[in-house]
Amino acid sequence: MSETRIERRFAALKAEGRAGLVTFVTAGDPDHATSAALLKGLPAAGADLIEMGMPFTDPMADGPAIQASNLRALKSGATLRRTLDLVRDFRAGDDDTPIVLMGYFNPIYSYGVEAFLDAARTAGVDGLIVVDLPPEEDNELCIPALRAGLNFIRLATPTTDEKRLPRVLTNTSGFLYYVSIAGITGAAAPDSGKVAARIAEIRRHTDLPIGVGFGIRSAEQAAAIARFADAAVVGSALVEKFANGATAEAGLKALLGLVAELADGVRGARTDKRAVAGE
Repeated sequence: MSETRIERRFAALKAEGRAGLVTFVTAGDPDHATSAALLKGLPAAGADLIEMGMPFTDPMADGPAIQASNLRALKSGATLRRTLDLVRDFRAGDDDTPIVLMGYFNPIYSYGVEAFLDAARTAGVDGLIVVDLPPEEDNELCIPALRAGLNFIRLATPTTDEKRLPRVLTNTSGFLYYVSIAGITGAAAPDSGKVAARIAEIRRHTDLPIGVGFGIRSAEQAAAIARFADAAVVGSALVEKFANGATAEAGLKALLGLVAELADGVRGARTDKRAVAGE
């Protein structure tokens, strides 16, 4: 498989000596046009990679904010096909920013695995996170995705022990997503000290970049993660910021403003050598 946008972006971040910011939004929330405008605004606001949720009726790994965003998107007519249309439209103006689709296997299965992978690659998708497919089921989607030239990003959690980790890392590509807390998205704030120690352990098993998500809500928290991780992943805080806007336009402005704050935190995280050293 040739080098993907995800791999190129992490190589560029490493060369810059900083971590990246991965921003999560739900495709089609609250409607297709607003979602398209949001996608186009994310890179300029400071997003290094975009993770986009594929709307689903039962997003079991997500907290209330992202569950609500799924329902808003579905109510406005979001489908997997329209999600790929969003990516295709985004690619017309941005051929560099990586896009990862995150979600559940059911919509992909219903679409047809091979048909979906072909459509995703053609639209400009770079990677997949499918949270309800364990490594034991790699033949269902992971292996075909890798053959299609897409990165398959796996999640590791605080309960992923030394025995399980090598299995999780098998066939994982692009980056490893470390879930910093046990539970659903947006549930609690991560303990950066404990996460840093766990990331150091994981690095003994892989050279893959490691992104850390779940519970990051502020520039300060993002910076704390960015001092040792390769990326900070923020989702629920962004979705909530948008949903709290009085209008879609206000929500869009507020969300992009928070992205800019988070990006500043991430980009400045390693400039203070004492902070990096944990002093």
